[in-house]
Amino acid sequence: MGFKIAVVQPMVHQPPDDEKNVADAVEYVKQAAHQGAAFVAFPESYPGPWRMPATFNPIEQMAEAAAKYGVHIQFGTLQPINDAEATAHNLLMLAYPDGRDPGAYKRTHPPGPWIYTGGGYWEFQYVPGDEFPVFDTIHGRVGLAMCSEVYVPEVSRALALRGAEIIFLPGGVDKQKLWATWRNLIWSRSIENLAIAVSTQNLFSAEERGLAMVATPEEVLFESTTAGLYVVDVDLDRVRDLRSQNDEVMSAHHNAAKAGVLTQWQRPELYDSFHPRAAIDELPETGTGDD
Repeated sequence: MGFKIAVVQPMVHQPPDDEKNVADAVEYVKQAAHQGAAFVAFPESYPGPWRMPATFNPIEQMAEAAAKYGVHIQFGTLQPINDAEATAHNLLMLAYPDGRDPGAYKRTHPPGPWIYTGGGYWEFQYVPGDEFPVFDTIHGRVGLAMCSEVYVPEVSRALALRGAEIIFLPGGVDKQKLWATWRNLIWSRSIENLAIAVSTQNLFSAEERGLAMVATPEEVLFESTTAGLYVVDVDLDRVRDLRSQNDEVMSAHHNAAKAGVLTQWQRPELYDSFHPRAAIDELPETGTGDD
């Protein structure tokens, strides 16, 4: 049975006025619910906060909105660790329509410290998480990953191997010269994991180019570069069908994506040889700047 995902690509109040995004987000949820959405997807760090020390916490209000309007809400915020050191986890949250505590994913990649200092939007000392939770809903199992983690295929694969059928990949700010490769990778994460991939982005002016997108393994259902709330019809039946199949000689006649990539194609006995520890230890330190 199908359902609707509302993709919100908002015009954003940037820090230090980011608390104003909370009221906007609740209004978007209300509009999406009235259009029949089962999920509402927001960008990375939306509605906030974006900086440490955190001056507000939107989780309770977003959870209340999810219960009030009967929708799931994927949104972004911070989990402060130490105010004096300005350390925090960057979170993606999933609030539920039944009022249970929201689920949380702490960004895992890359290792810290990283790019959330020294730019115009974020200002905190990023601490990575180390878990890949998935979340059961009445529509399907959900995975959360964040922004440029789309460039790390292992993150989405970890979620898919844990059963995620919908992977939310919300982005941060204007992708500039990365736009084309970023768009490619959103769909690629869908294709290679036989999942629905959903993304959107913060906009700070009408001149910026967004990247809101809903992709299935076989087609891009929706995309837009402009601000707005977009409601997209989706169905997991085809995803589940592809996951249940084995790829065969004549499969290309009826499948537009390779079936069985999470089962038939796997060779877990080789995984330790993919990325030897010596190679990891020799990686250079990462730099700083906005995502």
